[in-house]
Amino acid sequence: MFEEPNTTSNEASPPVVASSVQSPSTETQEPVTQQDLSRLRKLLWIFALLFVVLITPSVIGNIQYSITAAKERAKIEVAKENQHDFNLSHFSTAGRLLAQQVGPSVVNIRTHRKRGLGQGSGVIVDAQGYIVTNHHVIEGVRSAEILLSDGRKGTASVIGSDPLVDIAVLKTELEGLYPADWGDSDELNVGEIVWAIGSPFGLKESITFGILSAKERRGITRHRGAVYQEYLQTDAAVNPGNSGGPLIDVNGRIVGINTAIIGDTFQGISFAIPSTIAREIYMQLRDNGSVQRGYLGVQPSKTTDKVARELGLERNEGVLVLDVEPDTPAKQAGLEVGDVILKWDGTEFADPTLMSRGIAATTIGSTVPVEIIRAGRNGPVKLTLTVKVSSRPPDSL
Repeated sequence: MFEEPNTTSNEASPPVVASSVQSPSTETQEPVTQQDLSRLRKLLWIFALLFVVLITPSVIGNIQYSITAAKERAKIEVAKENQHDFNLSHFSTAGRLLAQQVGPSVVNIRTHRKRGLGQGSGVIVDAQGYIVTNHHVIEGVRSAEILLSDGRKGTASVIGSDPLVDIAVLKTELEGLYPADWGDSDELNVGEIVWAIGSPFGLKESITFGILSAKERRGITRHRGAVYQEYLQTDAAVNPGNSGGPLIDVNGRIVGINTAIIGDTFQGISFAIPSTIAREIYMQLRDNGSVQRGYLGVQPSKTTDKVARELGLERNEGVLVLDVEPDTPAKQAGLEVGDVILKWDGTEFADPTLMSRGIAATTIGSTVPVEIIRAGRNGPVKLTLTVKVSSRPPDSL
């Protein structure tokens, strides 16, 4: 019998040969150098700078916007709450009531001259028919056509006119008039609200408002009467045609007569003759047909710094004499060009306009002392001259 072969091998297994390739995880890592750390720090600084430049403004902007928005919301809330205490509709109502109160006293004036139709405004100040306007509105005519707020038309004759202060007085025979009340411009304070009523460009019964911007504006024109003129300044809109109309206060009283603007149309600055001056001129024109003024016969000016130093005066002290007209009280009293008037009739003056008005108010025919200082050979000399005041002649300084 054949035996089956033995399949079990007694031969030893060949030895396993170890691989010569090592695993990456078994590599030796190099140490981090100082140069690597320096590069890392630089990269961090660059990232930080980019964050500041690109990200921070947006963040700050959002924060600022949030703060601003919160403030605006707070303002709105405060405004809403305070409106209960101060109703702006009251201000609107005040303007409407003033227009109703004073509007019937304001007239539209039309004149017919050789050069064409002229227009302006006026205000009724007496139930007997007396109307105050500007001299330049009725210059060159003896009568004018007036149009009342109720639609009535009539004629007004010129009672008198004063070109130096630019005031004129008319009188109409129309009845049933509503005069406006005079106010005191001296009591008016800068910043107070005022209204101007008139007929700008012929648009009758127009009313505008603003604030009193300034008082005692002097020397702003080159008109020969500038030495007597003084204005209230306002930003109430006044245009050609408003001239002669009233400037009124919160009580509807006349505090000025609108008379001038800068430029051909309104530019934010308007001028009115103060009521204290306009009313005084009105009464003289109404009663006498003209204005009588005391007269010296000099051209006054502010004292320059150079003259003040030469004469040993304080800055803006006294009034400088630029010219002395012949055959005048000044010439007869011995006043000379270059003299500085320190006192007129015991009152010190440093403003030419105020001095001129002081002279104008002096009784005609009276004798008054005038203290002056003039340059002498041995230095400044103070003198007291005696002046006999005369009446100011037409077309003189």
